[in-house]
Amino acid sequence: MPATVADASARLPPIRPAQPDERPSSRFQRAPGTPELPATPVRFILHFVFGRYRWWLASMTLSDTANATCGILIPYALNRIITAVTSSLGSGSRDAEAVAQAIQWPLTLFIAFTLGELLFGRTTSGIQFRFGPRLRQEVGRTLYHYVQYHSHRYFSENFAGALAHRISEASQGVTQTLWTLITEFWPIAIVISVANGLLLSANWWLGGFLSCWSVIFITVSFLLARRCQPYALAAAAARSETTGHIVDSVSNLAAARLFARLGFEREQLDRTQTKELEAVLRSNRYMERVRWFQFGSAAILKIGMVVVAFHLWRTGAITVGQFVMAVSLSLLIIAEVRNLSRRFLEFFEFIGNISNGVRTIVRPHELIDRPQALAAAQLHGGIDFDDVTFRYGDGGAVFDRLTVAIPAGQRVGLVGFSGSGKTTFVSLLLRLYDPQGGSIRIGGVDLRALTQDALHEQIGLIPQEPTLFHRSLRDNIRYGRIAASDAEIEAAARRAHAHEFIAQIPGGYQALVGERGIKLSGGQRQRIAIARVVLKDAPVLILDEATSSLDSITERAIQDALDLEMTGKTVIVVAHRLSTIAHLDRILVFDQGRIVEDGTHAALLSKRGSYHRLWSMQSDGFLPDGGDRPLPAAAAAAQDAGIAAGGALDDADLAGDGRRPDDDSRDSPVLMA
Repeated sequence: MPATVADASARLPPIRPAQPDERPSSRFQRAPGTPELPATPVRFILHFVFGRYRWWLASMTLSDTANATCGILIPYALNRIITAVTSSLGSGSRDAEAVAQAIQWPLTLFIAFTLGELLFGRTTSGIQFRFGPRLRQEVGRTLYHYVQYHSHRYFSENFAGALAHRISEASQGVTQTLWTLITEFWPIAIVISVANGLLLSANWWLGGFLSCWSVIFITVSFLLARRCQPYALAAAAARSETTGHIVDSVSNLAAARLFARLGFEREQLDRTQTKELEAVLRSNRYMERVRWFQFGSAAILKIGMVVVAFHLWRTGAITVGQFVMAVSLSLLIIAEVRNLSRRFLEFFEFIGNISNGVRTIVRPHELIDRPQALAAAQLHGGIDFDDVTFRYGDGGAVFDRLTVAIPAGQRVGLVGFSGSGKTTFVSLLLRLYDPQGGSIRIGGVDLRALTQDALHEQIGLIPQEPTLFHRSLRDNIRYGRIAASDAEIEAAARRAHAHEFIAQIPGGYQALVGERGIKLSGGQRQRIAIARVVLKDAPVLILDEATSSLDSITERAIQDALDLEMTGKTVIVVAHRLSTIAHLDRILVFDQGRIVEDGTHAALLSKRGSYHRLWSMQSDGFLPDGGDRPLPAAAAAAQDAGIAAGGALDDADLAGDGRRPDDDSRDSPVLMA
């Protein structure tokens, strides 16, 4: 063992045994190399505001500030133009040249503000459409990076589709929140502030009227939006439920046809849509009340501003130009704030989406690599479980001080009834979970001394239900070793007996397999998974019912190929069909988290213990689901008679596939009561 690996393993602190009432640590820990994402919505947004795109955001804010300022100052320029004209005419001058000279500077201001509004408005839009998609991708990429390092337990408790939706919602929520702040709320604040300043400078009554209206309008709009939020959320939830129902129904359309339930599914959809309609109508009715307030307030502002301005002009308190400015400013303000409550509501919805995403994704990582963990190692030794204690959550212990040693190069089968601990044994070896007590080593190296990537590079796993990417067959096989050549991929496919069916598929190795490999049969998916692991060529090989989806002829051929692959490797085989492990070097029999028997196939049969009973109960090499159910009377009598006449059933009594030599029931079901 390399010294560096030994040192890293020796530095690990011992794991204390878990206490019955112990909870996972509440300390917020992150996997090394993952982004340090804040766990609150506001701080999460600020994390990206002050990130790599901060200068883009600053430029966009300045540009929109200039845009809003130019737009609201156009009425001021009109005021100056009208005042200049009326002043010239009022002095008795009818000379066009004199009037033109008087309006030269106000007209220049008007042109400058108009062109500025155009230029800065387009600049803001240009920054937004160039920078927006990049920011959205940055948020999504960062969240995906973070979620990759969550534990197996996390993914078993959260649906993959829901996580993808949360990432999409949060990434869109960040950009939409920033756009709402920069291009909606900030310009409104500028428009109202500048307008109030202009009107206050012209006349206190005009400024006071607009100021009072602005405060009341914004406050009531905010409160109405908060009151409307539950209705909007209920409507959104109802729409999501309807979408989910449609997806579920379409996904199971074949079952609906076979059970003649197409009409029933339409009725179910009608009921779901009725609930959605009720929720949407409630939300729309409330929003209509909000619109009545907004449009009513706008009418009050227009009428009130005209009446007040006219009265002030009639009394000589303001000029004609100031009168026009006051009316123009009121119209601009109305255009800006007309749907302010709707914008508040959308803003709260964006924040809610970010909050949901952050609350779901930005959680402490349960399993992290130690700071001194090795990123690369070659492990060729045996597997040791030393005094291992493990439980799922607050449940009872699955393993209680389990100890077992598997020498390097040994081929070991794991058998036992469902729930006996086989899957947990493999999960701990893969470090999908950490034990609460004891240690697990490969080649004398504690698994925690390696990074998880380094560990998984040393293990090849063929699961019972392989998962494939919606990519080409070539890419799915190449996943075992990214740098593999096309020739190596084809060689691995031939050894897994996958090349034959691949050659018959249109497109061959370039053919797409569909979502999770849906375009392939179960046996074909299994062979692609086997080819992937053959290409990986890891020193530790784990087979979890690797040939369960294959026909008998293909299974025999692949079993021979797998036997070749096992040469020189430490192999763990989980099996319910005992005939597939009878030839292995060693068999471990699990029962309720304990290894109750350990030995070769022949030695375990001669003991007449648990393994002997499992073997005897099989008709076609499968284990029954429960261990305490009795054999059928005829089978039990036959078994007793066989044992009484010939003693223990051994390899001479049973054919290699778990059947008696004279058994004609090639595909008979499991003999169970």
